Amino acid sequence: MDSLFFILSGISLAIGVVALLIGSLGLLRLPDVYSRIHAVGMIDTAGAGFILLGMLFYAGFSIASVKLAAIGIFLFFTSPIATDAVALVAHQNGVDPTPGTKLSIKPTKGATRKPKAKAAKTAKASPKAKAKASVKASVKAKAKTKAKASGKGKSSS
Repeated sequence: MDSLFFILSGISLAIGVVALLIGSLGLLRLPDVYSRIHAVGMIDTAGAGFILLGMLFYAGFSIASVKLAAIGIFLFFTSPIATDAVALVAHQNGVDPTPGTKLSIKPTKGATRKPKAKAAKTAKASPKAKAKASVKASVKAKAKTKAKASGKGKSSS
């Protein structure tokens, strides 16, 4: 039974090291920050996860395995939050995801943006919005006149 855990430990460590090497190569070779963030995310989840799993197999059931499991859970929750924070800051500072092109957005100073006003509510509404508004107004006016006419007819009888 010990030899089975020893073999599983070696396989998990080997997979973790290969994942770390591939992720590190991606970190060096990929062109922009968003692709590099993806490579680092793979390093955290796959590489570190398999290495921790290999160490868990090797340690067996002990206090060390409980600590390794706690480290794995901590990495599982904090790694996506950290990569999302880096991507958000890069986007807010106007980092271009494709090299050699201009950004269509301007960098923002804060995390929140003001929503744009809708076209129908602004003074410069489109002709279609104006036409829809005039049709709605005429339908409402006709409904009011019908209601008044039907109300007068009932009270006069």
